[in-house]
Amino acid sequence: MYCKRYCSDPRIVGIRRRTTLAAFLVVGQGLGTSGGPILGGLLYKIGLKNPIFNGFTSPGWIMAGIWCIMWICVTLWFEDIPKNQLLLSSQTTSQSTVNESVEEKIVKPGPDPSFILCSTQKGVIICMCWWAMTAFFILGAWEANIPVFGAAQFHWSPLDAGYFIALGGAGAFPFLVMNMFAVRRFGDRNALAFGFGLGLSALCIFLALLKTGKLNYGSMFVCWWAVALGFNVVTTIPISLLSKQLPSSWNNRISLTVQCSMYAGRVMGAIWGGSGVRVGMLVYDGIQITLVGVGIILYIALWHGLEAKRG
Repeated sequence: MYCKRYCSDPRIVGIRRRTTLAAFLVVGQGLGTSGGPILGGLLYKIGLKNPIFNGFTSPGWIMAGIWCIMWICVTLWFEDIPKNQLLLSSQTTSQSTVNESVEEKIVKPGPDPSFILCSTQKGVIICMCWWAMTAFFILGAWEANIPVFGAAQFHWSPLDAGYFIALGGAGAFPFLVMNMFAVRRFGDRNALAFGFGLGLSALCIFLALLKTGKLNYGSMFVCWWAVALGFNVVTTIPISLLSKQLPSSWNNRISLTVQCSMYAGRVMGAIWGGSGVRVGMLVYDGIQITLVGVGIILYIALWHGLEAKRG
């Protein structure tokens, strides 16, 4: 949450750089999607007989150490914005200019101008929270389901499943790098459409393969690759788009709201993915398609309200 909030903070990041910086964060997500499963699979393969530090618990211990190192680095080198530096922005609230961000300037602390959301802005917030929840629900569901479904369908070991997840993330990584440059040109709502369009296509193909019984390693890999790429692109958009449409004083609120949506999606997705084989893979995939369908309805209904400056 704090990384995304930092990249959308109007005091340090201009309007035309926020989505680009959010795309940088998603590239980091792609690295984690590849590196984490590989590390976990290797540690499981190596195995360790220690009851505390073994093939299952060692990834957690290693990540705890990495987080400690990160916080030491943050304490030593990270510079926060001075508390006495506030950014106040004037922004019109009329329906015709709901998406226009206006001049912003740094001023001394003082009373913040009141701001009332119009119905379109409320709809855009709901839409962005829905897509944040849906994207992380689907990503979490696939990451949790692949080891379970892979063991049942292809007799994969945890190492095999880890390699498969990592391979999909590695395949998506070059395109996530390209997304950093493409999003500057095509804009937020077009990038959002590309992401959920690619992801939805993969979900529909996966459903057809399940129904026909023609699913194999290669076809499942293509589906996972497209899901990983598409919905990672979707996660680029919510906070950056909202930060361009709402006053700077709302940055903390929208960051927290969107991040809570992401957390909810991640938790529910992991539970749903782990139960996919039990509830039936057709139902498992169908629920994901339904969530994307609701998001598309919101997207179409709020098409004009989703317009924001590029970059």
